[in-house]
Amino acid sequence: MDISVVIPLLNEEESLPELTAWIKRVMDANNFSYEIILIDDGSSDSSWSVIEELHKKDAAVKGIKFRRNYGKSAALHVGFGEVQGDVVITMDADLQDSPEEIPDLFRMITEENFDLVSGWKKKRYDPVLSKNIPSKFYNWIARRSSGIQIHDFNCGLKAYRKQVVRSIEVYGEMHRYIPIIAKWAGFKKIGEKVVKHQERKYGETKFGFERFIRGPLDLLSVIFISKFSKRPMHFFGVLGTIVFIVGFLASAYLGISKLIAVGHEIPAPKVVESPYFFLSLAAMIIGTQLFLAGFLAELFSRNSSDRNRYLIDETTK
Repeated sequence: MDISVVIPLLNEEESLPELTAWIKRVMDANNFSYEIILIDDGSSDSSWSVIEELHKKDAAVKGIKFRRNYGKSAALHVGFGEVQGDVVITMDADLQDSPEEIPDLFRMITEENFDLVSGWKKKRYDPVLSKNIPSKFYNWIARRSSGIQIHDFNCGLKAYRKQVVRSIEVYGEMHRYIPIIAKWAGFKKIGEKVVKHQERKYGETKFGFERFIRGPLDLLSVIFISKFSKRPMHFFGVLGTIVFIVGFLASAYLGISKLIAVGHEIPAPKVVESPYFFLSLAAMIIGTQLFLAGFLAELFSRNSSDRNRYLIDETTK
C-alpha cells in the first residue's frame, strides 16, 4: 500500500464526508493505493455514526473509536500502530489542511528520501493574538533548542516514512514536537513544505488557552527525556555535585574567615549568625538530594525493560 492517512478528530461530523471524498479524489487522480484511518477521540456528536457510514460505502475508510477523550497524541499513537502504507500522512479533520498537498509530500518521502516532512502554514487564517503570535514564539524556541530548522512544528499536515511512526512514541501532548522526537530516535532527514491553510468551514477549534502552558512544558519534557532518559545521572549527578561544591566552598570560606579573625583576636560574629551559612548549608543539602535523585533514577533506568532498545535500520542477510 502506498499511503496511510491518519486523521484524529473530535466532534467533526459535518466535515468528515467532504474530507474523505476530497482525499479519495486526490488518491484516485494519482493512482495511489491508500487507506484513511479516522480516530474518533471521544466525540459527543454523531461523528462515529458518520465514520461507520463512510466505511460501509468505502472499505478504504477505517475507524477507531475511543471511549472518552484522550487527546490528539493518543489518537496519533493508536493510528500509527495500525498503518499499512509505506508513507504515512497525518492531517486534521477540520478541512483546514488540504489533501491536494498529499502527492508532493509523498514524492518528498519516496524520491527525495526525507524521513519526515512537516507542513508550514506560511499564510494562516487563525486569530493573530490567540494563535499566530504564540505559535511563532513556541516554534522559535523549538528551533533554537532542537536545532531542527522548520517553521511550524505543530502543523497537523505531515508526512512520514512508515519506519518513523513505528519507532517513536507519542504521548501526553507531545504531538506538537514529533519532529524533535523523531530526530532523537535517529531520523535526522527532516524537511519542510509550504502548505495551503484554509479557514475553518465547520465547528470551532478544540484547543483552549491551556495550550499556552502545556506547550513549553511539553518541549522541556521531550528535550529532557530525549537527552537524559537513558543516563539521568549525567544530569542530576552533575547538577547536584556543582550545587554541593558551591555550598561547601561557601561554608568553608565562612569557617576559615572566622578562624582567621579568632587567631588575630579580631571581634567577629558567630558563623551560625550569618545568613550565608544557612544558604551554603541549604545548597549542600539540595546538592546531595539531586545527586541521590540521579542515582536512584539511574538504578530504575538500568532495570527498565527497554534499557537496551535500539533502532536497527537494516541488516545484511
